Amino acid sequence: MKSNLWIILKKELRELFRDKKSLAMMLVIPIFIPFLILMMSFLFEAQISTDITEYNKMGFAYELSDIEKELLNSMAIEIYSGNEEDMQALYENSEIYLYVTKEDTNYTVHSNSSEASMYATTFIESYFESYKNMLQQGYLTNEGINADEVLNIITVTEEVTEEDSYFANYIKNYAFLFIIMAITVSATYPSTDTTAGEKERGTLETLLTFPMKSKNIILGKFFSVSLSSLITGVLSFLLTYITLFLAKDMFTIYENANLLYSWQAVILGIVIILVYSFFISGLCIAIASKSKTFKEAQSALTPLTFISLFPGMIAFMINIATNNFIAFIPFLNMTMIFTDINNGMYNILQIFIMLASSIIYIVIIMYIIIKQYKSEKVLF
Repeated sequence: MKSNLWIILKKELRELFRDKKSLAMMLVIPIFIPFLILMMSFLFEAQISTDITEYNKMGFAYELSDIEKELLNSMAIEIYSGNEEDMQALYENSEIYLYVTKEDTNYTVHSNSSEASMYATTFIESYFESYKNMLQQGYLTNEGINADEVLNIITVTEEVTEEDSYFANYIKNYAFLFIIMAITVSATYPSTDTTAGEKERGTLETLLTFPMKSKNIILGKFFSVSLSSLITGVLSFLLTYITLFLAKDMFTIYENANLLYSWQAVILGIVIILVYSFFISGLCIAIASKSKTFKEAQSALTPLTFISLFPGMIAFMINIATNNFIAFIPFLNMTMIFTDINNGMYNILQIFIMLASSIIYIVIIMYIIIKQYKSEKVLF
């Protein structure tokens, strides 16, 4: 039995490493992950370092006092003044990014949801906060009241630790999602080729005539596809770690941030990559085995790439908390629990549920594949 299994495994691995497309899926796809990490980091950096001249042109549809002008100039706000119709015309022509109208002591900021207007709105809010403080201080001083004692009745200081960096946590969590997606993509081609591809070429019938049990054939195919996925996962994880190490010194957004995975996250990440490689390889083989042609199998497996990425991405975006139920859900459980570990939260029960349920899913998938290879309708 072991001898027959080894023969099938060698045959599948030989075909896998001879096929340029399989090698490309297995070795080239991980190279894209560093580019994705660097590209996202560059976008984050550009977002927080926008030049002030890109959003500092603002209109005021009322007469500004000397104090207001002095404060606006000190904040490098470019002033456009006139009546409301003139300011609205300038705004509609994109010559200014917002304009302000005034009625008594009520100010209204007119803007839209464009990126420049949002930056400008945040900027003008800072101006009004400073202007309000100046008026309050002047009023209290005129009334003979110590303004500092009233306005600064409490003080707030911020202490940001390394683990609190939003951008660092964001990029680390998304990087692992990319790794999961890379493993999925890597599993699709060899699983398609070793099932539907062999059917289409007619080599599966020849293989089944050999004096060996179908179980050995199935396990040989399963382990070869799993090995391909595992190589992709480990290589992706290694390249991700190296890229994060380099990105720390390349981008100011990661300054004083802990951009590397903790040793607990590394260990769990490797375990998840191992378990997920077996899970997705079996699932791909089970789906591809039902297909009659290579093209049909590829079409059937394409949704898996999106399923492997989007649940975790959506959960991360809307801040869904991991619970015991989520720990049972395939695809979502692994990325969610890794995110928790990456954020310093450990739940041994949820990790156990995730691993145990994944093993159960793998066993069920293998049972389905074995049944498929006993059905002539599926095989031929």
